[in-house]
Amino acid sequence: GYGTGVGKLVESGKWRDMADLAEAVVATGQYAYGAHAQGVAEKSLFAQRLKTADAVVHVQDNAEHDLLDSDQYYQFEGGLSAAVEALSGAKPAAYHLDTSRPETPRVRTLEEEVARVMRARVVNPKWIAGMKRHGYRGAFEIIATVDFMFGFAATTGAVKSHHFDMAFSAFVEDDETREFLKSANRFGYEELIERFNEARERGFWMPKSNAAFAWLAGEEGL
Repeated sequence: GYGTGVGKLVESGKWRDMADLAEAVVATGQYAYGAHAQGVAEKSLFAQRLKTADAVVHVQDNAEHDLLDSDQYYQFEGGLSAAVEALSGAKPAAYHLDTSRPETPRVRTLEEEVARVMRARVVNPKWIAGMKRHGYRGAFEIIATVDFMFGFAATTGAVKSHHFDMAFSAFVEDDETREFLKSANRFGYEELIERFNEARERGFWMPKSNAAFAWLAGEEGL
């Protein structure tokens, strides 16, 4: 399978803490390749290398995507950060290197990049309106974005409580968008509410809006 194993754990909810996510990264990334090695298991060596890492750097050369529109970003960028922190006991620096314009590369911290993407795309009314033109698939993209936010919250803490507030306000508390999600992808909407609830239960999100608790409990309108 492709990936670090972190995505499967996060999607299933079958993980307790960051150590579980780190174990998945070590288990899937331990294989060594070289002139005399074709997939040799080197778990302890890989863990030792991760333990001594100071920073995790992700290079993005494609402006058509961002780190909250695929699970691969939190699986690798987030998963490696989680593994380093769990093994070393210290949170590594995390950088997002934008080389989509090679002549003017930009370096941002992971937290800066998350904040930028949240405002530039995730809660941008123009992007949301564009997704609504695509029916079921557009609803899927909106819902999946919250899954990817959750993944970064779990692995790095770079997605903050106020980011979940922003997404909840845009996707659930906004009447038009909520009804679109319900009509275009009803089961996906139910999963969206479940993910927001899990974010709250795991301590990633502390809703500022009292009304949010009613929506999460299925008591909206009361």
